[in-house]
Amino acid sequence: METLFNKRLQVYVKCKDCEERKANLRVNIDLRVTSNPVYKRDLVVRLTDDLDPYFLYSLSISEEDYQSLKVQQGLLIDFASFPQKFIDLLLRCLSEQELDSPRFLLHLACQSSLHDGAAHFSVVETNAFKHLNHLSLKLLQGSDKEVKDYLATCLSSLKEDKQSLEVKLKKTEEDLSRQLTYAQQTLTEKTKELDKLRSEWTSQSTSLSSRHSQDLMSEREKALEIQSRLQQQVEQVRQELESTHLRSSQQLQSRLAELEVSTRDLTERRYKNESTIRDLKIKLSSAEEESQRAKQQVSSLRRENSTLDTELHNKERLVGQLQTRLAVLEQEVNDKEQLMGRTREVLEATQQQKETMEGNVESKDHHIKKLESKVKSLSEELIKANGIIKKLQADLRGLAEKIQVKNRVTVSQEKVVQDTSAKLHTASRHLQDAQQQLTHKDEQVSKLKEQLETTIQKLNESKEVLKTNENVIGWLNKQLNEKQLLKKPPPPESFQTPAALPTTAGLRAQFYPMPSVKLGLSPAEATDFLPTDQRTLPLPPPLKLGEPSGLDSKYFERREDSIPLTGLLSNLQSREFPPRPSKHSLPSAYFSA
Repeated sequence: METLFNKRLQVYVKCKDCEERKANLRVNIDLRVTSNPVYKRDLVVRLTDDLDPYFLYSLSISEEDYQSLKVQQGLLIDFASFPQKFIDLLLRCLSEQELDSPRFLLHLACQSSLHDGAAHFSVVETNAFKHLNHLSLKLLQGSDKEVKDYLATCLSSLKEDKQSLEVKLKKTEEDLSRQLTYAQQTLTEKTKELDKLRSEWTSQSTSLSSRHSQDLMSEREKALEIQSRLQQQVEQVRQELESTHLRSSQQLQSRLAELEVSTRDLTERRYKNESTIRDLKIKLSSAEEESQRAKQQVSSLRRENSTLDTELHNKERLVGQLQTRLAVLEQEVNDKEQLMGRTREVLEATQQQKETMEGNVESKDHHIKKLESKVKSLSEELIKANGIIKKLQADLRGLAEKIQVKNRVTVSQEKVVQDTSAKLHTASRHLQDAQQQLTHKDEQVSKLKEQLETTIQKLNESKEVLKTNENVIGWLNKQLNEKQLLKKPPPPESFQTPAALPTTAGLRAQFYPMPSVKLGLSPAEATDFLPTDQRTLPLPPPLKLGEPSGLDSKYFERREDSIPLTGLLSNLQSREFPPRPSKHSLPSAYFSA
């Protein structure tokens, strides 16, 4: 058996004494192929409810049944393409069941209650004009035996699934416990390494902050000394700076341009450092998403980076202060032209200070590169941890695929059980039909026995009637022969020989059919036809009611072995019979008039 469709669909259920309601029912369509003794294909449609285990409606459609269904509902497709078209309609209903006004709907109409009798399962298309019924199938409710078999198969499959899942869960728990122990060991090692890195960072940050504070103090002292010297030397250098004012101004402008270029380079480097720090932050955020414990470590690194940023901002502030000082010096040069010569020395000192600052910045850049290398090593370790997690996910996927394979095996077994249950159902139907036929035949046999008894009774009665008729005929023939032999010849007036009788051949008695009225004569009337000397003889009893009136037709036919009247030939040719008494002028039943 091949499963073609197995999904839950929204069905509008309507019973006789209940209101219409929506229900999610599972529609299962299977194609059953049998090749022993004849190749047959049957389409099995089954409706079940996952919430109600006693809800079971099924229908088996063979190719012969489909032909009648095709004629009844006006279908245009063959049996080979019917399952796919039916599945297409169900998929259309499934795609539109979430809409507010779906076009295709499924209806289940029951003539009685939902758990009693048959139901009509139909696919209906709704439009503004009318409801179009594309297909309607009459599903039969499962009997108690079918429901029990269905529940037994469900329970057996669930037990097997439970056992297999328990074994799989034990295996997966063992594997995951091993992997967790390994991951915990790796995490402890990494936490130790991170603690070491934190301690190193804290020591370096404290050393850097102490150095910066010392440098700032020394620079402040130097600036104060320079200011004192300048104030002392301003009065002495006024006269010397008048001649060199123009040259010094040009040189200062060129120097200022060079300083601007250097400041631009420094700002570009700062932006590059900021971009690298941002990249590091992005990498650290991705590492935070992969492992929750690494978030805290990355946050500590961000704090350390923020401290470095604050240090860089402080240095930038120092550079700004120096620039402001240069502007003040320019104003003083404009105001006091004599101080320009000494300002050269001040500028050279400031250049030296800048060179020392650049050296410090390069050392800090080198230190940042070291930090970047350490972060890269951390990212590589995180990538390795991700690889381990991916391997675990691949193992879980493999286990899920194995579970799916076992589910398919259980579904195939369910199909086999369903086939056997369907065969048993058909066999029970055949047995019921055979029992009905046997009862019908028994009734026919009893009727035939009664008819045989009646016919036997009639035959017995007819045999008795025939015996009585034969006795009467024999007695009459005997009396007639004796009378004809003993009596005198009658006169020729009352009886003449017929002209058609030949004289050379012997006479034979002719019997003609007697009217049915003559058989019902009374004994007194019957004695009138007899001679006077034999009227005292007893006659045969009259016929009873219900017996066949008249003699059998075989006694009225002309026979070759009839009784010859040889003793009367000579008398009939020369004489006539004496006249009969004229009391009754009825014709004879055995001789023609």
